[in-house]
Amino acid sequence: MPRFPSVPSLAALGLAAVFSCTGALAQVKHGSKDEAQAMVKKAVAHYKSAGKDKALADFNQKGGAFTDRDLYVYTADMSGKCTSHGANEKLVGRDLLQLKDADGKAFVTEILEKGKTGKGGWTDYKWPNPVSKEIEAKTTYCEPHDNQMFCVGAYK
Repeated sequence: MPRFPSVPSLAALGLAAVFSCTGALAQVKHGSKDEAQAMVKKAVAHYKSAGKDKALADFNQKGGAFTDRDLYVYTADMSGKCTSHGANEKLVGRDLLQLKDADGKAFVTEILEKGKTGKGGWTDYKWPNPVSKEIEAKTTYCEPHDNQMFCVGAYK
């Protein structure tokens, strides 16, 4: 006669499945470094194909194709002026060069210095998370193109 698991065993299996799914869902709320870097590449490609004005307008759309959970595209020209921001439209047009994070780090200056070498890279700083509304550690990947820095950050 076949043996079936006891009711307590089935209950334990069910709880284990719920808790493992809950953990997976919690991780999905945040974008990863790989997703941030891929979004920058997508943004640069869109800018090249759609043109500057259309692309910057698209990057500014909350909930648009260039936002995903806590990931969003922002751009700045090489003088530090914000040209698009997918999470905070109030920053568009502002000079971000003197902007500092919660620890006093002039992270925009660091981003632009990397861009002026013709290469992008990662910059770490602390910034308000648009989802949690808390100041969190963030790493941002940026690439230069056409006198713009294209950036997307992932919260750690």
